Amino acid sequence: MSYLPIEQYKKAWIFRHKDLPVSEEDLVQIKPLTDVRAEQIWSQQISKHCNHPGLFGADDWANKNQTWLETDNWQQIWESDDTALPALLAEHLQWDDQTVVWFCYNSEHVIETRWDVFCRNWKNFLFFDDGPLLIGRKRKQVVQFHQTGNYRIGNRK
Repeated sequence: MSYLPIEQYKKAWIFRHKDLPVSEEDLVQIKPLTDVRAEQIWSQQISKHCNHPGLFGADDWANKNQTWLETDNWQQIWESDDTALPALLAEHLQWDDQTVVWFCYNSEHVIETRWDVFCRNWKNFLFFDDGPLLIGRKRKQVVQFHQTGNYRIGNRK
């Protein structure tokens, strides 16, 4: 089994927050990965050597300056009533709605969903903002969110 039932996901409250309700249709498409599957995605897509974004080493693509193109702010929009993705992020990630995406908090905490579901519910994912990465299956574009309220866009190799 690759997924945890949302009811068993310890941080499911982020998708049931009264101020940011997620529709039932979207909720079934938000799939927390089991620890084993999360570690597999992390080691294949993010890093074989570290388990958290704050620990990236010199060999990790996420720690290389050439990966990152621009930085912008996500927190102002997150705090507003605007539900649209930040403009730079939306411009950088021109993915089709069915693209499988992983929101990677650390090696044991990865959530899989579709791009359209993420776009509608992106604010929920950012209740935890200590460096998570958004990546798409078979996509080179990447985004990393920081507690400063900024995010950076880039392309992984």
